[in-house]
Amino acid sequence: MKISARNVLKGTIVEVTKGSTTAHVRIDIGGAVITAAITNEAVDELGLRVGGAATALIKASDVLVGVEG
Repeated sequence: MKISARNVLKGTIVEVTKGSTTAHVRIDIGGAVITAAITNEAVDELGLRVGGAATALIKASDVLVGVEG
């Protein structure tokens, strides 16, 4: 499958929290944790679970980063 996403991050799922329609999937990508917001249906269809492998595809022309503190 061809994709145009420039950032492909492989990691391990550390948490899956389902809401009423949207789930938050936290993925450890080597010491940093990112959170993906996807539908509950997608979580079920993809079989996402804690401890499972996941690949996050980030497609954006701009990413804004802030500094805390």
